[in-house]
Amino acid sequence: MQMKINNDTYEVITSQDITHIEKAVDKSSLTMPLVAVYCGSRLGNSEVYERAARDLGQALAKNGMGLVYGGASIGLMGAVADEVINSGAQAVGVIPTFMLKHEIAHQGLTRLHLTDTMHTRKTVMAEYADAFITLPGGLGTLEEIMEIATWRQLYQHEKPMIILNINGFYDRMIEHLKYTTEQGFMKQQDLDRLVVCNSINEAIDLLLTVVTLNGSVDTDKMVGQ
Repeated sequence: MQMKINNDTYEVITSQDITHIEKAVDKSSLTMPLVAVYCGSRLGNSEVYERAARDLGQALAKNGMGLVYGGASIGLMGAVADEVINSGAQAVGVIPTFMLKHEIAHQGLTRLHLTDTMHTRKTVMAEYADAFITLPGGLGTLEEIMEIATWRQLYQHEKPMIILNINGFYDRMIEHLKYTTEQGFMKQQDLDRLVVCNSINEAIDLLLTVVTLNGSVDTDKMVGQ
């Protein structure tokens, strides 16, 4: 299936492609590791969030890392992408076709993928990603980091996962996850794998020690094969 945006034609990646995701996700032309950034399609009520998104984009590029994200040009998503691109790093966007009614695809990306569903979008992003960072965001952001943490718990990948706790945004969620562990519904090791960083420098320092190019996610297991 194909779709045209601004006179450019894109192949739409579908759920049927997930079992052979390497055919849809060609990393051979990438010159740097990509960090998946989960964040809001809104800017939030405090300018500190947009500033953090822009600072993170600049820091990733400065340290030789690119971006894979939800593909939009709005909110924190657009802010981090703008800075990665303007700083000369590679940026890959992945957006479902139905979301184009709500989120305008970024025009400056290294590569844009369209998908049929949200699940396909997340699988493509996970395949591209060498690490995951979560900035503040809403329901979609929470769902994304919790799903990728669940995949790690089920041994589907071994990639670093960072919660960037800007302005104490995730304090209550972190406390709830600790309580979940205390109540026996989560192992301490799975909680520990969600690394909480309170500054961008802290997150970048961690990434520089653990990120390698061309990591992979076992997508066969994701789709129950």
